[in-house]
Amino acid sequence: MRAARCLPSTPLLRSLTTSSRLSFTPARLQCLQKHPSPVQCRTFMRGQRPSSGRAVENINIGRMRNESHDFHVRRRNFLLCGAIAGVIATCYTAYLLSIALRKPKKLDSGLPGKADPFTTDAGSKRKTVLHDAQGREIVPTGNSTVPTFPRLIETGIGAEAGQEEVNGVEYTLVGLGVRTVTFLGFQVYMVGYYIATQDIAALQSRLVKEINPIATTLISSEKDALRQALLDPEQGEKLWNSILQDVRPRSLFRIIPVRDTDFHHLRDGFVRAITARSQGNNAEFGDESFGLAMKDFRSLFNRGKVPKSREMLLCRDSAGRLTVTYDDGKTGMGSIGRVNDERISRLLWLNYLAGKQVASEPARTNIVEGIMEFVERPIGTVATQVI
Repeated sequence: MRAARCLPSTPLLRSLTTSSRLSFTPARLQCLQKHPSPVQCRTFMRGQRPSSGRAVENINIGRMRNESHDFHVRRRNFLLCGAIAGVIATCYTAYLLSIALRKPKKLDSGLPGKADPFTTDAGSKRKTVLHDAQGREIVPTGNSTVPTFPRLIETGIGAEAGQEEVNGVEYTLVGLGVRTVTFLGFQVYMVGYYIATQDIAALQSRLVKEINPIATTLISSEKDALRQALLDPEQGEKLWNSILQDVRPRSLFRIIPVRDTDFHHLRDGFVRAITARSQGNNAEFGDESFGLAMKDFRSLFNRGKVPKSREMLLCRDSAGRLTVTYDDGKTGMGSIGRVNDERISRLLWLNYLAGKQVASEPARTNIVEGIMEFVERPIGTVATQVI
């Protein structure tokens, strides 16, 4: 008897209708129950048919190659960015360390709020004086391009007969500040006001007598009155005008550009300031000699560029003569001319010291604070003490 051939699996068998099941023989049903897989059963004379439901895995070699390449590219870029960031961080740290090592050490010259043996009140603020690598005393400016100003300057300009002709004149820093232009506050140059050390006593006496005619030094309330007078537009200009005309202390302004400029730009600013202060007073400034002096002053600045960090000195001697010196970076500091009319230097000095509008308000305020340090000490003692 021939064995019956198996039919599809049990689930398929279940889907069959009852009528179709009845057409199967008992032997065929028994075969379906024993072999639930979709393969057919072996018959007596026929071998098993090959299965057509074998699972086949589809592998895309090109896609795998592209994914591997993209992964390695991303990995390389990530490592490269990390290496570059590490090099930049190392270089920046080394730069900061070099700045810190070259930074001058601070000299304890008296701290705000502490008593000072040369002052009359314990709350006087002192200038912070530093020492550079050569041991010179310097004062911080707060500007990154021109970080410090020397506390003392020695020059032969303004020297009088005697020992000064050999050693030169020593000038002491009174105050400093930055000159800005436009409402955006573009910085043009740093300016510092210096007075000949030997002439400070005469300036002290004039300022002290202005507040208290019988005093040799000022107390706190008197200092406040003098500070208010110096900052007042009218009183300050009147007081400084009398000092520059009567006392005539030898002094100078040290100008250091913080950005590249030129002589014509500086000249235009100086000329505008002098012209504005001379207007309205034809009795003093309306003569022909003043016009010739202005012409000579303009001719001093018929030059080219002034790179940043170049030093310029505007010096006023005891006769009021103005001498301009400049360091061109090649031949060193040298004179570029002189104007003998004292009115030119006086008006130029007032442009920084007093009035409603000054060239640099921070400089004027700092100069006034420096003056307060003078008048709080006995007359004649400032020249022998550290400011």
